[in-house]
Amino acid sequence: MCGIFGVAGHHAQVPAGLLERGTQSLAHRGPDDSGTVLLRDSENEIGLGNRRLAILDLSPLGHQPMHDAATGNWIVYNGEIYNFRALRAELQGCGIRFASQSDTEVLLKAYACWGKSCLQKLRGIFAFAIWDARHHQLFLARDPIGVKPLYYAHRAPFFTFSSEVRSLLGTELLPRRLDLSGLTNYFTFGSSYDPLTLIEGVQALPAGHCLTWKDGSVQQASYWDLVNLSASNGGTVSGVQERDSATQNVQSLIEESVRMQLVSDVPVGVFLSGGIDSSALVSIISAEGVTPNTFSIVFKESEFSEAQYSRAVAKAFGTEHHEIEVSERDVLAAVPDALGAMDLPTMDGINTYFVSRETRNAGVKVALSGLGGDEVFAGYSSFRTIPRLERIMRQWAHVPEFGRNGIAAIFSALAPESDQNRKLALMMSDGRGIHPYFVSRMLFTPEQQCVLLRRRDSSLLDSVAAAQRDILNRSVHLDPINRVSYLESRCYMLNTLLRDADSMSMSQGLELRVPLIDHHLAKTVMGLPGEWKLNGTPKKLLLGALRRPLPSDVVDRRKRGFTLPFEHWMRCELRSEVEPVLHSRRIDKGPLGGMLQGDAVQNVWQSFLRGKVSWSRPWSLYVLQRWSERHLQ
Repeated sequence: MCGIFGVAGHHAQVPAGLLERGTQSLAHRGPDDSGTVLLRDSENEIGLGNRRLAILDLSPLGHQPMHDAATGNWIVYNGEIYNFRALRAELQGCGIRFASQSDTEVLLKAYACWGKSCLQKLRGIFAFAIWDARHHQLFLARDPIGVKPLYYAHRAPFFTFSSEVRSLLGTELLPRRLDLSGLTNYFTFGSSYDPLTLIEGVQALPAGHCLTWKDGSVQQASYWDLVNLSASNGGTVSGVQERDSATQNVQSLIEESVRMQLVSDVPVGVFLSGGIDSSALVSIISAEGVTPNTFSIVFKESEFSEAQYSRAVAKAFGTEHHEIEVSERDVLAAVPDALGAMDLPTMDGINTYFVSRETRNAGVKVALSGLGGDEVFAGYSSFRTIPRLERIMRQWAHVPEFGRNGIAAIFSALAPESDQNRKLALMMSDGRGIHPYFVSRMLFTPEQQCVLLRRRDSSLLDSVAAAQRDILNRSVHLDPINRVSYLESRCYMLNTLLRDADSMSMSQGLELRVPLIDHHLAKTVMGLPGEWKLNGTPKKLLLGALRRPLPSDVVDRRKRGFTLPFEHWMRCELRSEVEPVLHSRRIDKGPLGGMLQGDAVQNVWQSFLRGKVSWSRPWSLYVLQRWSERHLQ
């Protein structure tokens, strides 16, 4: 697990010091080793850099950038190829020799042998770049689910890429300007959605995509998606494979995923929250005959602590359990450093930063996380509410437009002011045909955004809506439950949870692995009828796939995430920090002044104090302003 950086110039020399600066800016991601190489051919100059977090083959043989003497190729790579040993054996059967025990060399040799088709063979999380010496081209790829990030900018004559947006800003090859479409996206969902970022000229390589740079030109292609567009009704085994057989298949895939992700040359821990997903990981590991080390954050304040559940799981499976006791004051004190760790602004992520920091401080370098279980196995309330809203909206669409708008206007005038009622009014008017899922995840409505933004450009909202339609169109053939699963996986999970998990954990030199969203497992579960996942018991399919059952009080408990009391903090301890940052004069004079209305921003804060909007609205504006002051000035 590492940080990678690179720059390529066509008929241009890489500016002196740029490669070293970009690589060193990623030092937090890879504290164990560092390396750069500058390559030249007749028309191009290519710089590759790596900061290494050593997990597999801790020897100097795992150093990057890594060279393949047989082909002349070079690689920089961030991630883990969990099936690297099987691929290594296959390549050795083809007569290929290896100098190290690292998965980096396996990936380098796999590309030499199979070209970009090697992507179909990989099981893991990755973002990598290979200089293909024979074809004089740079080849980049990102893992199917999008666990590891990869950003790039193409501003002739240079092409740059990195694990983090901040590194690309530091090259000074790009203007430090916000992208209006990315900003609109941020206001809509609290994070920018791939391929958009908040920086003009910087894009994310989408999950399951590869990219080729050659002679100054860029070509991008998809090699994998979570659904098969040719499938009908989203249930590829419905009526063919019985439920018991399907459950056994899911069990085999989960166990295989966990076994592969336990492979490491350093100790591996499990972050145990006491919820179903992390508890399921402990159950699976224990069934394999392994006694895992589990780590739980335990709050001193009982109203936030879930210690009783994590202790019950640890006792049931006999784990080596470690509790990290903290107070609200400890978490609150971590907020400034967490803001500094953000690669891109997000309304979430503080909790992930704190958990990652404390787990790393406990001596853990690799941790398994239950992230993704809700999206794959239908754990959110959205799996019940969104299909219901879809049915209601289909009926509502038969009401004439003037009637919908009139009823929405009356509702807006009479209903108490709140985030929920604003969303209900938006669905009633249905002026843009926004799908209920996107409304449910919406931060600021289009009308609120028009007030916040100085440029009231409806085309920006239309561009966000177009991206939503593209994602929705890929899921229309799925049944309602699987459609929500696809939307949650490709929207909220990808662009908020996974991005935050990567930037916050890697800021501490901690590698997070996510076995429940192995791409083979996720695609298999997506092919099962949605009704199998929602049948009384929460996450019934996941629970049925466990050889060792979970304690009943863990299964039957009310769902609750790792929550922090921001609503209270922002009215009390955090108010003296947040309030002046959102003052109209500071907004107008700062880097956001050309885009945001200072008075409108301050009004959002006042509305929060009056209880008219939730904490996430002013918090997202606060984070955006602080991030912009840090990186755009």
